[in-house]
Amino acid sequence: MANSLLPPEERNLTPDQVEALDKRREWGHTLLVIACQFAVIATVLLLWVGQDLTYSPGWVHPMAYYFAIAVTLVVVLGLTGLILRSGTPRID
Repeated sequence: MANSLLPPEERNLTPDQVEALDKRREWGHTLLVIACQFAVIATVLLLWVGQDLTYSPGWVHPMAYYFAIAVTLVVVLGLTGLILRSGTPRID
């Protein structure tokens, strides 16, 4: 009998397909971990962004640029990780 906890499309996979699915989900998990690490970095950078935007002259705002890059990485890696991890949750 098929495992009723699995989604219907995953119940009759071959061993090669299961291995590919596991690798995809592992990559998704890795990308989510990296996104969370960049979220912590972006939170720390947020402490300096206001001061940088207030006191840096002209268009020279390195902390604001680093913050924008970190937030962009969080969004891109997080969404990609969620897409790759779609399906049943990982049990460790």
